[in-house]
Amino acid sequence: MSFHEIRFPASLSFGSSGGPERRTEIVSLANGFEERNSPWAHSRRRYDAGLGMRSLEDVEALIAFFEARRGALYGFRWKDWADYRSCGVLEAPAPGDQVIGTGDGLTKVFGLQKTYRSGSETYTRPIAKPVSGTVLIAVGGDPKVESVDFSVDISTGKVALTEAPGPGAVVTAGFEFDVPVRFDTDAIQVSVASFRAGEVPNVPIVELRL
Repeated sequence: MSFHEIRFPASLSFGSSGGPERRTEIVSLANGFEERNSPWAHSRRRYDAGLGMRSLEDVEALIAFFEARRGALYGFRWKDWADYRSCGVLEAPAPGDQVIGTGDGLTKVFGLQKTYRSGSETYTRPIAKPVSGTVLIAVGGDPKVESVDFSVDISTGKVALTEAPGPGAVVTAGFEFDVPVRFDTDAIQVSVASFRAGEVPNVPIVELRL
């Protein structure tokens, strides 16, 4: 898949709108009951970057970024200001934030993930685009040192430990992350007069499956 490891300007994504979407198939039965099923194991996020435009300089930066990605051809990183940390958005990531695996004495590579909880239900989201320098790892509650005890592939979200954790040792992680996305359009239309009057361009962004 064609992907550029570059983040959409965070100052422009700050004012955007968007979030996760699900796909649910609903069949209404003759007796009035429903059968519901989802073909998607994971949610997919959509955003509108146009709402983050506040000046003509912002529009200029958007157009430059759009042209460099060749429209929808190349994917890129996106900072979702409402959900970009392994912890609460107002907290600082810590090594024990998220469980990413359990040792078996052999496995050294673990994928980053974030678990969402509501009541007794949970959803675990794979994290493929961690932010460089933010990943913290602990094994059995013991913090590890990056480049000494582990390495991180920021293009896949895979963590490689120097030594395989022993059987039953819980591997945890804290991190910041981006969303892999692409432009969901091959055209951006901007009117300077309309923009100055308060009308912003529509710039749809959609999450990529990696």
